[in-house]
Amino acid sequence: MKTKIINLKTNFMKTNFKFLAIIAFFGILLNSCSSDDDNNSPSLNAPQISNFEFGEGSIHSTDQVAFKGSDIHIEAEINAEAVVSSITLKIHAHDLVPGEGEEDWDFEQVYTNANYQVINPTFHEHVDVPTNIPVGEYHIELIVTDELGNSTEVDGHLEILDYITLSGFSIDDSAVRGDDFHTEFMIYALNGIHNITVDIHAHDLPVGAGEVEWDEEIVFTEGYHELTEVEFHEHIAIPLNAPAGEYHIIFTVEDEDGNTKSYGTHIDITTS
Repeated sequence: MKTKIINLKTNFMKTNFKFLAIIAFFGILLNSCSSDDDNNSPSLNAPQISNFEFGEGSIHSTDQVAFKGSDIHIEAEINAEAVVSSITLKIHAHDLVPGEGEEDWDFEQVYTNANYQVINPTFHEHVDVPTNIPVGEYHIELIVTDELGNSTEVDGHLEILDYITLSGFSIDDSAVRGDDFHTEFMIYALNGIHNITVDIHAHDLPVGAGEVEWDEEIVFTEGYHELTEVEFHEHIAIPLNAPAGEYHIIFTVEDEDGNTKSYGTHIDITTS
C-alpha cells in the first residue's frame, strides 16, 4: 500500500512536470513568434510628394508666376503608404515692404477634405491672390501628414506681379497756364494696353474773373493700344484761363482684360 502511494505521487509529479513543460514550450514559441513579427513587420514610410507645380490659375500655368487679384493654381501628386491625415499649404513673403494701401500676405490653410484623407491623393487647389499685397517673391510650402504622424514637406518660390506695372515717372511739378506740362513713364501691361486716361482736377480753387474751372479727362489710345511695353510720353496743354493753384493728376492704364493701374501726383499751375 505504501509503495502504491509513492508511485501515485511520482506519477502525479511527472504529469505536472510534463504539463508545465508544455506550457513553457508554448510560451517560448509564442514569444519567439511575437519577436519575429516585431522584427519582420514592415514600417510604413512617410508620404512622398512629386510633380509639385504652381502658377497663374486661369491657365493652370506651371511658370511659378501669379498676379494680384487673380488666383494661383497649385497641384501635387502624393504617394502615401498610410492614409493621409492632412495637407497644409503656406504662402508668405520675406522682407517685402508694403506700399501705401498694401498689407502683408501670410496665407496658411489646412485641408482635411475627404478626397485627401485617402492613400495616394492628388492635391489640386486654387488660391485667390489679394489685390492689396506687395509684388515680389513669395515662399510656398506644402506639408503632407499621414495618420501615423509621418510628414513630408516640399517648397518653392512664387513671383507675384501686377498685370500692369508703371515705373520711371518724370512729370513737371509746376507749369504756367497757357503752356503745357511734360510727362513720361514706362508701362508694362501683360495683356496689352487698352487705353491711358489722364484725369486733371483741382479742389476748392477760387475761380477769378475771366477764369474757367479746369477739370479735364483725356484718353490716349493712339500709339499705345494693344502694346505690352511702351513709354508714355506726352505734353498736355494747360488752358490759358485755368485758375492758378495746385491740381491733382491721376494717370490710369487699363489693359485689354479690364485690369487697371493708377498713379497720382500734383502739379502747381502758375500765372507766369
